Amino acid sequence: MRRGLVVIAAALCMAAASDPSERLPDPAQEAAAREIFQEVRCLVCQNESINDSDAELARDLRRVVREQVAAGRDPSQVKAFLTDRYGEYVLLKPAFSLGNAVLWLGPFLAVLAGLAFLALRVRRRDLSEGLTVDEEARLARLLEDRDA
Repeated sequence: MRRGLVVIAAALCMAAASDPSERLPDPAQEAAAREIFQEVRCLVCQNESINDSDAELARDLRRVVREQVAAGRDPSQVKAFLTDRYGEYVLLKPAFSLGNAVLWLGPFLAVLAGLAFLALRVRRRDLSEGLTVDEEARLARLLEDRDA
């Protein structure tokens, strides 16, 4: 069922290909390639998939993906090939690993550290200290002025 939907989606997306000669002859392979296109970053545009980009490099990457799919490689093998060649940055959704965990978790850890620091500062503040004699006198004057 899912395979049939992918083939239909690929058929609907065929108009998006700039050159019909670029398409794979097998609609299932073309659909698989287009699925991969959505997950691969254009290294020129940076926030677009290679499916959405008109850059020359995106066109080259689409060709490479099609060649890999035509050679019978599955999506994980194609992505592994691309990451070996261009680094993990080429994937729009990189795999969670220790290397990028710091990037994902770093901001949260920084906020937690800041909150812990603030909590310690507030806790250490000696709240038992009262006002000085001068501060009490000034406060009394302010309260009298307010009531008057």
